Amino acid sequence: MQLTLEQTIREIEAGKLLHIAGAEKLLRLLPEGNWIGGSTEHFLTEEGGTVTDKLLNVVTLPFEEYRISSYDVDTIEHITADVYGNGLTIVVLPFNSDVHTKYALDSDEFEDFFTNAICGWISGYNIVSDRHVAVTANGKAGEISETDAVALHIGLPDGKTAKIDMINIFEPDMEKPVVIFKGDSLDVNRCIVDGEEVNFAQYLRESNINTNLPLVGDYSGTGVNISFRDISTNMVHLYAPVKAGVEYRFARDLEDYEGAFKDKLTSIDHKEYIFACNCILNFVNGRMRGKDIGGLYGPVTFGEVAWKVVNQTLVYAVVS
Repeated sequence: MQLTLEQTIREIEAGKLLHIAGAEKLLRLLPEGNWIGGSTEHFLTEEGGTVTDKLLNVVTLPFEEYRISSYDVDTIEHITADVYGNGLTIVVLPFNSDVHTKYALDSDEFEDFFTNAICGWISGYNIVSDRHVAVTANGKAGEISETDAVALHIGLPDGKTAKIDMINIFEPDMEKPVVIFKGDSLDVNRCIVDGEEVNFAQYLRESNINTNLPLVGDYSGTGVNISFRDISTNMVHLYAPVKAGVEYRFARDLEDYEGAFKDKLTSIDHKEYIFACNCILNFVNGRMRGKDIGGLYGPVTFGEVAWKVVNQTLVYAVVS
């Protein structure tokens, strides 16, 4: 729910376990307590997509067993050592930080990574503001950080299990070329397009590729989006890393961006979700401001975490 600063402070002082998303200036005014959070001023709510630095998105988590931990670039690989045997971890990483890059590139090599339920998001900022700084918040330690990730590790009661899922409205266009990369990277100079090595930035410009749509990679039968952040003269900068040897294709065009989300939401059972986040690229390209896509509400993010960092998706966690 969207709460004022004063309402949020009362929730913290009541001792509740909370996930909080909001403007950096508001996070810095919150007292110590049982909460984690990150910065964003974009949200999906029951009233529709909103942009505000006056309200915080606050989720109460009804669990008694938990621990809150912070990680820097040198310790983020140990995140899996802190999880519960039957649990759920919500992690927040500050956008464009070293810990964000480390997690994005190397997390699938962390010990026991895919045996644990890990979801979360990349914190960001108001995309029209002059201050392009993302932060995370460890309420237990009273720390706001531009460099560290924060994680809430939850131990689930007997008989409860966590499921992490994502809504991806994009599919690969099988009539478009196959793109293969030589290494794992967030920044790409050269790649192989239909068997020919090219400068990727030059290829995108000359081919008039719509970079509002992502690349879709075939990850063992699952489509994973790789979204375009920026294109310079000779480099393409991405929101999530491409992986060497994976076959990617450009996404199929969408006639109705908002409608595609609504169709997906009506086809799933998400009534017991406890966490959800949606990508800033969906918010902008889907023109979601003022529109209620229905059902799954939370922060709008600069990347999502469904184990790994993903893009242009809606990620949610259900405990049942």
